[in-house]
Amino acid sequence: ATKMVIKTETCAFSGMKIWPGHGRRFVRQDSRTFLFMHHKCSVFFGMKRNPRKLPWTQYYRRLHKKGTSAEEVHKRKVRKVASTAMSRGIVGASIEEIKAKRTENPQRRAAARDAAVRDVKERKRTTAAAKKADRPKTSAQVAKPKVAQKPAAQRPTKAGGKR
Repeated sequence: ATKMVIKTETCAFSGMKIWPGHGRRFVRQDSRTFLFMHHKCSVFFGMKRNPRKLPWTQYYRRLHKKGTSAEEVHKRKVRKVASTAMSRGIVGASIEEIKAKRTENPQRRAAARDAAVRDVKERKRTTAAAKKADRPKTSAQVAKPKVAQKPAAQRPTKAGGKR
């Protein structure tokens, strides 16, 4: 035998199921429709009450974990996905290299990192010194002949007052 499917909707305020032939619909001026289970829900919605603070609404019950059994919680455990990088490697590093780095001693790895940083800093210092030696003398070091400044021409004094 076929099973009859009844379409239920949810209350916009309480979150409860509304069966066909029940509830009241409210259409706001921006054309958004709300379906309420009881008159009480529509009034509370109009007064801008927060359904998460009213213990009889489904939103409150869901928020405060009411009515959920411990068995359901255990079923919802998230399945962990194994990393594919550990099975086939990454571009530029084979699986053997990755495993060798994982098993390497942390102190040894830190020492190698410090040595690499020291090497880079030393290279920068030598290139900076070479650039400084090759650079010609700057304008501050080269003496320029000073040009004599002309004395400022004096303006004739005005006779009379402001106007």
